[in-house]
Amino acid sequence: QVQVVESGGGSVQAGGSLRLSCAASGFRYWSEMSWYRQAPGKEREFVSGIYRYGNPNYAQSVKGRFTISRDNAKNTAYLQMNDLQPDDTAMYYCKTVCSTYASSPYQDYWGQGTQVTVSS
Repeated sequence: QVQVVESGGGSVQAGGSLRLSCAASGFRYWSEMSWYRQAPGKEREFVSGIYRYGNPNYAQSVKGRFTISRDNAKNTAYLQMNDLQPDDTAMYYCKTVCSTYASSPYQDYWGQGTQVTVSS
């Protein structure tokens, strides 16, 4: 019954900003929350990720523009996206790596995605 829900997507002009949220629930412990994106006809690609203890990581294409953060108490990760460009247009998915009970293996859980559209 793990639930991963993204929100905050929308349509913006190039140079604009959006803040995505990923709220996860229904698990005992999470170790990593990450953002991926997929444009039509393209493979899903890694955007950014963060561990429970921190250590943010970014794809080269978004470094300097996107910032990932998390609120452990709320089991929520955020992706602040600045200076958005048309190439950023995609469905953005949140992946939560978590364990559903003590000593259980960690598994990936995906949200339904939130659409980000950037126009020229």
